[in-house]
Amino acid sequence: MNSNTILLILACSATAHLVVSATTAIYARHKVQYLCLAWVNGILGFVLMAVTCISNLIAEGNPGIMHPAMILPLLCGVYLQSIFPLSIPMPGFLQAKRMIKYARPVIALITVYSVARLMGSRIVIMHDFNEVFKNLLSSDVLLRILALGISIYYIINIFLLPRKLVHNTDIPRYLIGYCVCLGFSVVFFTVVSILYNPTALMIYVIIFTLLNLYLTFRTLEDMAIHLPQPALLEVKEEPTEDIVEKAEKEDFNEANLLRFKRIEYWMQNHREEWTDNTFGRDRLCEAVGYNRHLVLQCVRSQGYYNVHEYINRYRIEELKRLITKGKISALNEVVDAGFGTTQTARSCFLKMEGITLDEYWSNSRKREA
Repeated sequence: MNSNTILLILACSATAHLVVSATTAIYARHKVQYLCLAWVNGILGFVLMAVTCISNLIAEGNPGIMHPAMILPLLCGVYLQSIFPLSIPMPGFLQAKRMIKYARPVIALITVYSVARLMGSRIVIMHDFNEVFKNLLSSDVLLRILALGISIYYIINIFLLPRKLVHNTDIPRYLIGYCVCLGFSVVFFTVVSILYNPTALMIYVIIFTLLNLYLTFRTLEDMAIHLPQPALLEVKEEPTEDIVEKAEKEDFNEANLLRFKRIEYWMQNHREEWTDNTFGRDRLCEAVGYNRHLVLQCVRSQGYYNVHEYINRYRIEELKRLITKGKISALNEVVDAGFGTTQTARSCFLKMEGITLDEYWSNSRKREA
């Protein structure tokens, strides 16, 4: 693999980590659990940016077996990755204190290694395992083996630590899956650190970046669920088609709003239509006299993802009304609000209201009692 390809991979990975760091840092101002993601991504991003400066050495270098230039970054890397999945929700100073305590083996070993180098300890270059056994009692090699052992300790924690430290919380399946995949990826990184290969190293960087992007986006998805939904407009008078056509010539956005109001007016006055669970996009298009493109354009201009989400917004409001009024005696009666199945109702309710349908049902029953 040539140096230009390595430079491109490292630059892309650094950019991805820095963008994620900046994004999660903004979220961390509102929810502290994003703080860990923010600063770990930032560290990784700046380190990768610095490594781009030595892309030529990565491509052409031949450091041999267990070179400190690979083993020590492995030690620091697996430490950071072993805390990355946790997103520990605690104040910054407590989080830092806990992470420094967890990093003591790393700090101690790097300190000892640095002091040994300053005192004249030489780096032993080994190109086969026979040389490793010959130099096994060398302080330089012993420190590398110790670094490798500590790395293995952190790798084990990648698999185990989330369950240990967050034992009172339900761990989402995606986080457990992420930890397993991350664990296998750092095992691969360990092999690459022992037996250096630039192509394998870049493959690891790509896998590592994709895994971290996956974790970040899944973490942010929890916040996205709680984003406010577009409010339903109460339209007392339907805009005429003449007004819509006039607006279309003068203001595209105004024309979309007027078309949306025509759709809203129809929805508000034809409850019996959309409470039929067979009602969908095509029937709505036929009812309001607009093609699929125009209807989608209108609802998206007002913040809805698609027509199905828009129709389900009405059904959710109807379901809430029926529950509040006591007109539904069991959750399997969601068909009265237009949902085909209870599962569909539950999924839509969680997405649009931020709580489960069962929670809303229980809270309503408690208020009635």
